[in-house]
Amino acid sequence: MKHRILHSHNLRARLPDYAARLGVDVPELTAAYDRGLQHDVFFESQGKGPDDIVTHVSCLDIRKRIDDPLVRQLFVTLYDEIPGRKLPDYGKNWPTLVDRMRRIWEQVYNILINKIPSHNIRLVWLRLGGAKIGKGSTIWRNTEVIGIESLTIGDDSCIGWHCQIDARSGLVIGNHVTIASHVLIVAGGHDLEAPEFWSVSAPVRIDDWAWITSRAIILPGAHIGEGAVVSANTTVGKKVEPYAIVAGQGGKTVGQRVRGLNYKVGGKSLFTLLH
Repeated sequence: MKHRILHSHNLRARLPDYAARLGVDVPELTAAYDRGLQHDVFFESQGKGPDDIVTHVSCLDIRKRIDDPLVRQLFVTLYDEIPGRKLPDYGKNWPTLVDRMRRIWEQVYNILINKIPSHNIRLVWLRLGGAKIGKGSTIWRNTEVIGIESLTIGDDSCIGWHCQIDARSGLVIGNHVTIASHVLIVAGGHDLEAPEFWSVSAPVRIDDWAWITSRAIILPGAHIGEGAVVSANTTVGKKVEPYAIVAGQGGKTVGQRVRGLNYKVGGKSLFTLLH
């Protein structure tokens, strides 16, 4: 299968570093990487520039299927570096059962718990499901969370009403982040060139003080820099520089935000008790 998740760009150039970490020769590791490419363990594709090669790794934990010891060792190393939910090699095994139980826990949250007018109950449920949520942060009612165990939120951050938060590939939200209502954060899509409709996903990061305004769409692999603003109805699937204000399809920079931000989001105050 060719379900895959983004690891990094231009990985081949960094193979000498991995060879040193794994205690093998560079040519030996390069050959193992190439064998992994041939057997759908690793995947390379052309990025946005002529010198930009994107490396994906199988998003399923297929280590037991890999016969080549060095390919398996490299796979485990790269796989463990990727944040987010780790998919088991589905079958009649313990990891599959754990994954199914987590999905049930998640569905109960999205169907029932996220409608309860109590911050504390909702946050306890999410934390018990594996989410890491900092002090003073909250997720308002009727917002769905997918991939609870792969969600990390810092302190004093707020996610508004009726959002869909897809953290399956790893979603890291910093401190003092404001995510307005009806925002979509999307973890992945599908390979449109594959008849089998293989999934393709990538982690998302939103840094401190960022502001994602209403009905924005954050796509796989986006990195919203510190203090940046994503304007309403804007779709972003790339790196947004710190304190940039982006708007429109593709997220074009239209201005710069003031620096030295020092406010508190306060999404969990008394006046938002029923949110």
